[in-house]
This record gives sequence, structure tokens and C-alpha cells, in this order.
Amino acid sequence: MIARRTFLALAALGIAAVAMPRNTLAEEPIRIGDLNSYTSLPAFTVPYRQGWKLALDEINADGGVLGRKLEVISRDDGGNPGDAITVANELVRREGVSMLMGTLLSHVGLAVSDYAAQRETLFLASEPLTDALAWSKGNRYTFRLRPGTYVQAAMLAERAAKLDATRWAIVAPNYEYGQSAVEAFKKLLKARRPDVTFVAEQWPPLFKIDAGAVSQALDAAEPEAIFNVTFGTDLVKFVREGQLRGLFEGRDVVSVLTGEPEWMNPLGDEVPDGWIVTGYPWDTLDTPEHAAFREAYTARFDEHPRMGSVVGYTSLHALAKAMEAAGSTETDAVAAALRGMELATPFGEIRFRAADQQSTMGTFVGETTFRDGHGAIENWSYRDGAEYLPPEDEVESWRPEG
Repeated sequence: MIARRTFLALAALGIAAVAMPRNTLAEEPIRIGDLNSYTSLPAFTVPYRQGWKLALDEINADGGVLGRKLEVISRDDGGNPGDAITVANELVRREGVSMLMGTLLSHVGLAVSDYAAQRETLFLASEPLTDALAWSKGNRYTFRLRPGTYVQAAMLAERAAKLDATRWAIVAPNYEYGQSAVEAFKKLLKARRPDVTFVAEQWPPLFKIDAGAVSQALDAAEPEAIFNVTFGTDLVKFVREGQLRGLFEGRDVVSVLTGEPEWMNPLGDEVPDGWIVTGYPWDTLDTPEHAAFREAYTARFDEHPRMGSVVGYTSLHALAKAMEAAGSTETDAVAAALRGMELATPFGEIRFRAADQQSTMGTFVGETTFRDGHGAIENWSYRDGAEYLPPEDEVESWRPEG
């Protein structure tokens, strides 16, 4: 029989063994899972990663979240929906992350959103622009930061409606983002200008554009204006061939994203003059919030910020604030805190709408130019996303649970 003293000693050891993991757990960092197309689209995703790294430095220097350090476990999603789901599953099941953020391509974001719904894991879709994320395929676990295709198309349609052009041609990548951007632009422009007609549409495969053939087909339709949705290498090829063939001469061009430095910088001195675009005037946006962000980012990485930098920075700060507000890392508590949450960003105050879990972050509309050795946008103005989003009571019915 075990002596009483021995029994008590063993019991104490047992209590310590049970308690030790709990104490250790309390000291472990809170893990956020990040996934993005780092190898396939580094122009946007590398600045995005640097943005969240700057935010991570700030958050941890300020004491972390809920008294614990914040840690980001980052993976490449391969720019492919299947790979992204594999990576998301690895982050959740093997790495034990509390929530997910990131992705860039719309079809990849939709795949991860579906995974998040099935696994009941919170997902902040930082960059994908398809509005299906917030509306037709929205779910209670997915939030979206950037203004989507509807909002950006609405901003551009507002400007396009003031042009004299009535005959429009379209070029867009043939996948979710391109399709949703074109659908929204056509609907919104026709609402403002019923006299507009669309005389040609070109749908090249993503990153496989035959720019010569596309330019020739658009020119043959004799449009008065062009709506462009291409980006990345497709944009470079399209601009080069279009300028070579005189496609843009005497024609207005309205273009999504082209004013963002990620997509404009690769054009070099071939940046077209006077395109109406959505973008980011990093060099001339001098509000106190942005000036402070730009200074901190430049000091940390020795380069100017891109749009991706703002998105990555804001994403991590949003999740950190939501966890603090919830007083927990538990999924439903953090999601509840995000709904309706207001957040200071380099672009000013934004809010995550409760009805569709879409943020009111806006963007800038201006005109392209080549200045001081780099592409830039001029005559720009910031458009608040809240002013272009459909009413919350309307979008509730668009969601599966609405």
C-alpha cells in the first residue's frame, strides 16, 4: 500500500502535470494563418506580406493581443483553388491557427471561403474582388476587406457616364473577377446612360492573352471607348500591343486597378496617358494617417508602399482589434466583434458592415500619367466604399442565409 506522504506527492505531481499544459498554452502566441499567391503574383503579394509584417511589429510592440504575442504562419496558395484548400487545411489542422486571412485571385478566395464555412473557421478575404464572397456565396465566417467589383465598377461607371462615348468595347480575363467586373460595369453604366451600346467583348484566358489578336478585334469594332479589366502580365501585353496598333488613339479608356503601382510599375515609361482608373496615389496622398503609414513602411522596407501593403497592414490590424474586442480568439466571438466594427486605416476610418461582412474601404479614381520616372495617377479623389455599396437591407436577401 502506498504511504500517505508518497500518495500526496504523486497526487501533487499529477496536478502539476495537468496544470502545466494550460500554463504553457496561456503563454503561447496567437496564431493567424495567412495564404496568398506569393510565387505566381509577387507584384501584389510581396507588398501585402510586408504590410502585415509591419502591422505584426506594431501589434507585438504594443503588447500583442489579449496579453499574448501574435504570430503569422504564412503559406503559398499556388494561385490555385485546390492547392489553397490543401494549404488552408494544413494551417487549421496541423498549425492550429485561430483564423485565416489573405488570398488574391477571386476563384481562390471563393474556395477558401467555402472551406472556412465547412470548418467553421473565420476567414478575412483580404484581396479577392468578386462580390460573390460577400453576397451570392457569402457565409457567416467570411469577411472581405477590399472594395469589390461592384463598388469599383460603380465608381468608374460614374466617370464613364460623363464621357461623350456611346459605343463601348470590353476586354477582361475570362474568370470570376473579370466576369463579375464586366457584369457590374455594364449594368451600372447602362443605368446612367441608356444610349450606350457594347459593340465588342474580348475574353482572353487569365495571363494567356494574345494581345495582338485582342487589339485587332477591338479596333475592328470601332468603339469610342474601352473598358479594360486586365492586370499583371496581361495588362503589360495589352498596353504594348494597343499602343503599337494605335488602338487607344482618340478613344477613352476606363480601367480597373491600372492605377495601382503593382500593375502600373511594370509598364515603365509605357504607362498610357489619361486612362480613367482606380488606383493608389501613394506619392501624393498626404493625409496624416497615410503619411505616418508611408513613413513607417518606407523606414522598415526601404521602398514605397503599394496597394497590397495597405491591404496586408489593415488585414492584420482588423483581426487583432476584433480579438481584443471579443476578449477571445473563439471564432463566433471574433466574428461577432467584426460585424459593425470600425477601424482606423491609412485611408481613413472604415467599417465592416453587419449585413454582408463587407468593409466600407474605398479606393481612388484618377487618370494615369508618367511622372518623375514612374507611373502615377493625377486628378484623383478618394471614393468612400460606403457611398457605392448597395443598402444593407437589400444585400441581406442576396446571401444564402438571407
